[in-house]
Amino acid sequence: MSSPSVEEPSPRVMERKGEQMNAVHGIHSQQDFDPSAAPPFRIAEIRAAIPDHCWVKNPWKSMSYVFTDILVVFVLVSAALYFNNWYFWPLYWVGQGTMFWALFVLGHDCGHGSFSDYPTLNSVVGHILHSSILVPYHGWRISHRTHHQNHGNVEKDESWVPLPEKIYKNLRTRTRILRFILPFPLFTYPIYLWFRTPGKKGSHFNPYSDLFMPNERKFVMTSTACWIVVASFLVYLCFLIGPHQMLKLYGVPHLIFTVWLDGVTYLHHHGYKQKLPWYRGKEWSYLRGALTTVDRDYGLFNKIQHDVGTHVIHHIFPQIPHYHLVEATEAAKAVLGKYYREPKKSGPIPFYLLNTLLRSFKEDHFVSNTGDIVYYQTDKDLYKFYETTKSA
Repeated sequence: MSSPSVEEPSPRVMERKGEQMNAVHGIHSQQDFDPSAAPPFRIAEIRAAIPDHCWVKNPWKSMSYVFTDILVVFVLVSAALYFNNWYFWPLYWVGQGTMFWALFVLGHDCGHGSFSDYPTLNSVVGHILHSSILVPYHGWRISHRTHHQNHGNVEKDESWVPLPEKIYKNLRTRTRILRFILPFPLFTYPIYLWFRTPGKKGSHFNPYSDLFMPNERKFVMTSTACWIVVASFLVYLCFLIGPHQMLKLYGVPHLIFTVWLDGVTYLHHHGYKQKLPWYRGKEWSYLRGALTTVDRDYGLFNKIQHDVGTHVIHHIFPQIPHYHLVEATEAAKAVLGKYYREPKKSGPIPFYLLNTLLRSFKEDHFVSNTGDIVYYQTDKDLYKFYETTKSA
């Protein structure tokens, strides 16, 4: 299997030269801190604060996580088949759906090249992990690279992009409800893979989609072919052991995996207690966009999902392996200062994040059609719909 030729964006290249000066504009206290102001530090200063060993990618260590997660997946399947009662199935669904999400995160690291320094190993492992959970590896890898290159940019970002008011106002009422009323947004990832989001065209499965350059088409074709093979095998299993059994063993866990993916990716870019900016035009830069991301604490799930909650440093330096992100984040805090927003501490189960999701979907609907620094605005009618549903 051939490996991709496109490398991750270099933060040093993408940093704006003008951000080396203090541009906090006279803001001194935490209360009136302006999160949209250009930071008084450079990416190079953040890099220098992170210990050298945090950049080292150990393929054996990375593979150990893969083998461990796959072993847990098969243990859970064996346990479900052994117990096979309605007391155990819900536990299996939550556990296996979480493990599917863990496999996705490791495949995501392959896509960034933070899994190892060997592109072929990254590609092979990434295809195995992502195809097994019906994600087209290269198709998603390339669109996710676009997200990292343009994070926080209203016009160019790829993941959970805010809709300009003119597009939002043209959406049908049903579409608005499905996009913003829980739990519907937490099931949208498969739809995004096939059709992207409103205002954007293309499919992660189509090598001729607007998402891809001509030299990337062969990679997309490979990933789509792998997806078809796995999907066909799952259909075969439905005939072999029955669709009801496959729904229990694979279908429901995959649905829970989708909820994990949509919920976590949304929370890393929305829902902070102080509204965070989105940028257009000259106000956007790689560093300012990265600083609009948010870290989250997922309690006992932090290690299970490979510390995906350490999202700020991951966006600044996606090349750092996941097993160094916690240490790298701690080291960078002294440089980031107020631009790093300490995540709220979670109990073993991060139930508090449900309220965060609810508040954000209730309030964060669209941004202005104009302006280089914009914030989410609220659709009053949709807000009233939320309140009516809540009181009913």
